[in-house]
Amino acid sequence: MSDAAALVADQADGTRSIHLRIPAKAEYITLCRLALSGFAQLREIGEDTMADLKLALTEAVSNSVRHAYGDEGDGHVDITYELWPDRLGIEVVDDGEGFDPDEPPVLEGEELSEGGLGISIIRSIADEFEIRSSPGVRGSRLRFSKHL
Repeated sequence: MSDAAALVADQADGTRSIHLRIPAKAEYITLCRLALSGFAQLREIGEDTMADLKLALTEAVSNSVRHAYGDEGDGHVDITYELWPDRLGIEVVDDGEGFDPDEPPVLEGEELSEGGLGISIIRSIADEFEIRSSPGVRGSRLRFSKHL
């Protein structure tokens, strides 16, 4: 039996949503991308827009998997997808270690450290972006949306 779970809901206003809970392990990131691809069956989403959304989603979930729970990966990541008439929104939530989202990426010499651009990539792709996290406080919440 899989450790991942999904819940699908249709709202009265026509909004459709999917909630997916995955173990905080890298091998489940592909499942997140497949769920996103499923929205293309409900509404036409341009190839470039879908590629951007997949990249932003991969960065967001990878950050939670890699940083929130440490090497053990003992936790889960919740992903909620919401399809409105004019946009697609994604929220990624974990209950792991918080961080300072305003802290600049770490440089190693003159190079960025591995993973130093994820949030910047998401910000550049998204039409709307919000992140809530604090050092020393459990949990992080990242929301972004893209107009269709």
